[in-house]
Amino acid sequence: MILVGNQRGGGKDLANHLMKDENERVTVHEVRGFASSDLHGAFQESYAISRATKCQQHLYSLSLNPPKNEQVSVAEFEDAISRVEDRLGLTGQPRAIVFHEKLGSDGELRRHAHAVWCRIDTDEMKAVHMAHDHRKLNDVSRELYLKHDWTMPKGLVKSQWKDPANYSLAEWQQAKRAERDPKETKTLFQDAWAVSDSKAAFQAALRERGLILARGDRRGYVALDHQGEVYAIAKWTGQKTKDVKARLGDAEQLPSVRDAHQQAAKIVTDRLETLRIEQARAAARDRERMAALKARQDAAQRDERTKMDVLHKLREQRETRERDARVRKGFMGLIDRITGKRRKIEAQNRDAALKAQARDRSEKERLTAQQAMLRQRIETKEQAFRERRETNMKELRQDQSTLQQRADTQHAEQQFKQRRSRSSPRPKRGRTRDGPCP
Repeated sequence: MILVGNQRGGGKDLANHLMKDENERVTVHEVRGFASSDLHGAFQESYAISRATKCQQHLYSLSLNPPKNEQVSVAEFEDAISRVEDRLGLTGQPRAIVFHEKLGSDGELRRHAHAVWCRIDTDEMKAVHMAHDHRKLNDVSRELYLKHDWTMPKGLVKSQWKDPANYSLAEWQQAKRAERDPKETKTLFQDAWAVSDSKAAFQAALRERGLILARGDRRGYVALDHQGEVYAIAKWTGQKTKDVKARLGDAEQLPSVRDAHQQAAKIVTDRLETLRIEQARAAARDRERMAALKARQDAAQRDERTKMDVLHKLREQRETRERDARVRKGFMGLIDRITGKRRKIEAQNRDAALKAQARDRSEKERLTAQQAMLRQRIETKEQAFRERRETNMKELRQDQSTLQQRADTQHAEQQFKQRRSRSSPRPKRGRTRDGPCP
């Protein structure tokens, strides 16, 4: 059952829409919690109450559309509405239920329903908060499809179970870390069952979720994942064995448990090999990118050092001229020699020159340290890239080996059991000297 809901105001327009005569039959099934018994009066009451709050969308409108070829009873509609009411936190709120019957394009008369709630909680005088209502409606819709065993639309099927053949590296690592929840596993099988109407469709639905449909040892239907875990179809779909057989037919054409395990393992090992190749290519791209980055950095640092050398030389020439200008020449220079002033100026110039040299040396050392730190950052980043790639490659190789060994071990165990069953003599029945054989 498809559920579509939204918050809204405009009670008068909504009432007109629900009561319009383009439908073959309109039935106001219930008006609960309002003083008025008709839709216009009820929605006007909701609006009047909302005036005491800041809420403008004081109504929540829900449409319920059952599957095209299914006959849904009034009680089943009421059950669906109650589920929605509970899930959205609207329990006890005033509501109205309207049924519409309308001729389809094929001439068949079909019934759908509308439910409208007043969102204003009169005890607290505020609107019921409608958080994530579309997601909650989808959850209820899925529950209804599974409960009534209706064929589920593709859009309602949960998408967190993905074909391992399409895993990214991050998804594969996440799937390895996560232990499969029994409740989610059951939902996985129920979803696959709900969207399938034949054995081929069910096989495809399971394969999309990384499972291979197989023939069980006792001729029943099972599914296997890449780890060799066996799931009984009847148990995990919640169906009776006879219903499973009626839909899926004869299981003889399906692979055995051993073959199915090898198929599932091969799908994953092939994908892991693809991921390994992708990681190798990514590593090569990283190396090229880091080499280019280091080359650009080296060129930039050479330019910085060259610019500093030029600036130091120009500054040294300017400061030398300034120091030389302090030493007077001619007659005044002679007086400076006689008075000892020149000796003091020359001493000051020597101190200034030494300080300038120390300053330039300090600036060079600071630039060298900064450049070394930047180079170290690049080296650290390159090392981290390299270590992460090496870890991923090692992990992928180990996973491939583990999966293959597991499949080979199961194959060997199956062959051993078969040889043992063939070689074990069957007990003879009849009488012996001491009486009948046990």
